[in-house]
Amino acid sequence: MNNTQKRIPVTVITGFLGSGKTTLLNRILTENHGKRIAVIENEFGEIGIDHQLVIQSDEEIFEMNNGCICCTVRGDLIRILSKLRQRRDRFDSIIIETTGLADPAPVAQTFFVDEEIKKDFVLDAIVTVVDCKHIWQHIDDSDEAQKQVGFADVVLLNKTDLIDSVQLDALEKRVQNLNQGAKTYRTLNAQIEMDRILNIGGFNLDRAMEVEPQFLEPERPYEWSAIYQLKPGNYKITTHKGPDLAMNLFFDQAPGSDLKSLKSLDQKAAQSFSTNPQSLSSGESISQLGHLYQLDLQRSNSEFIIPISKEGFFALFTEHHPEEFQMKFEKSEGTLDPLISLTHKPNHQHDDEVSSVGIVTQGSFNGQRLNQFITTLLSEKGVDIYRMKGVVSLIGEKNRIIFQGVHMLFEAQPGNPWESDIRENSIIFIGRNLDRKSLTEGIHSCLETKL
Repeated sequence: MNNTQKRIPVTVITGFLGSGKTTLLNRILTENHGKRIAVIENEFGEIGIDHQLVIQSDEEIFEMNNGCICCTVRGDLIRILSKLRQRRDRFDSIIIETTGLADPAPVAQTFFVDEEIKKDFVLDAIVTVVDCKHIWQHIDDSDEAQKQVGFADVVLLNKTDLIDSVQLDALEKRVQNLNQGAKTYRTLNAQIEMDRILNIGGFNLDRAMEVEPQFLEPERPYEWSAIYQLKPGNYKITTHKGPDLAMNLFFDQAPGSDLKSLKSLDQKAAQSFSTNPQSLSSGESISQLGHLYQLDLQRSNSEFIIPISKEGFFALFTEHHPEEFQMKFEKSEGTLDPLISLTHKPNHQHDDEVSSVGIVTQGSFNGQRLNQFITTLLSEKGVDIYRMKGVVSLIGEKNRIIFQGVHMLFEAQPGNPWESDIRENSIIFIGRNLDRKSLTEGIHSCLETKL
């Protein structure tokens, strides 16, 4: 058995918002394929809903809902994969379902540039689900939508019932122009034979390099890192006002002073940047090694103390480049220069106009009133609402009601029974130029009973 066969195969399911990724995942989990599957889910938004939309089965499901998987959550992905490595006898393969706004390149990158992950996992395929009706609204102006198709090994042209054959032929041609190497299938409700998407050995590194020449240059949640040699005493980081009001920073002991020592801390730093930072105001201390801090930079001049008790080498990772804030590392004698420093490829940026509004409230809704509110909302703002989903309680209904919407399309169906008298509703809107106040007030106005 060669190394590839020993490694755990990983399938990445991606696709723009509302394409049918969760439908495909549920289909995989209920098919009689005899495989034990661990699932990693990622959501873009303030609240997590997708875990409630996935059919509960014997599979292990891990959820990451603190950001896009291609940004700082990547450290979370490495952490979960490291945990799965320790229990590899409990499953045969892994499926990662990304958020609809994810660029799949950094996800795939993890399996090639991270040495520890590369030993035990192999990227089997990227499966991209395409919403046949709505993809035209995004594919020409969304970098993420184009890369989801461009990096795919398999493309599912899903929801084929929503367009005619002429439109479908045109879409297939457009997809093939973006990615001639991918296998393309036309599907309804993401129905596909499992052997066309699982364990197919389909990921092609050469094609990935064609789509993204810098594919093997990892994106990091930090832009700069350095190593300093420090003796016992108090040091300080000084900053001036810059383009942002805060900056995350990671400080830890380094094994040495060379480039290899700095790079050896990459994974630990990336994982740290996926955690919640401790906020620091000017004058406070960076007192713990291996801990993520968020520096408050609202003052024109700020300083943060770093107490060192033992001589050694220390690594500093900063979210932004020091030049943006005129940042200096100082002791009483003056500014200290690092022994070595690196500038890293920054994370890609999402469209700032695309955001999410999450609403969590207890009680039960008047079904007619809620339906009228959503119908009116979609008729007026449907073009800007890329995705809408929720799990809600309706008056007179014993089961959860699960609803999902993509632009103007909307559907609802019963889910599992409520397990207690306390019913918590979770609703999320993802789209462009969302009015948080109006959405929140509109949803609350549909409640019939409140707890």
